[in-house]
Amino acid sequence: MAEFDGSADRLVGDVDCTAAGKPLCDSNGVQGFPTIKFGDPNNLEDYQGGRDFDALKKFADESLGPSCGPSNLDLCDDDQKKEIEKYTSMSADELDAAIKAAEGGLTEAEETFKTEVEQLQKTYEGLMKAKDDAIAKIKASGLGMMKSVKASAGGAKEEL
Repeated sequence: MAEFDGSADRLVGDVDCTAAGKPLCDSNGVQGFPTIKFGDPNNLEDYQGGRDFDALKKFADESLGPSCGPSNLDLCDDDQKKEIEKYTSMSADELDAAIKAAEGGLTEAEETFKTEVEQLQKTYEGLMKAKDDAIAKIKASGLGMMKSVKASAGGAKEEL
């Protein structure tokens, strides 16, 4: 954080999500620690890069700072400017409804993911049980004894 202390266009901060910062962390989807977020404070993104100082410093130098948005239209391309214009022309109620619908889509995607992972876990557990049962049945059918008889017949020994 000291590397960017006093920067006019970059803030690197630390939030304790177990105490007073918990509401802020909850509202930004922080579920595990440490979590690194970046971007517009109203639309933070998950950082997926390296966690050592050099990787974080490189990311901050190259990626953090002013970006396209309503406050920085000069950093936007034509398509982004059209999108901002579309949203600024909406009423507050229309914008709230659009945000709610989009957030609903995010929630639905997360729920679908969780449901499918649970189904995969059950499938995995079933396959593991079937495999373990098959192995136990084969071993119980005399496989070990067959190997012992083969090894003792004719004095043949298996190489290790």
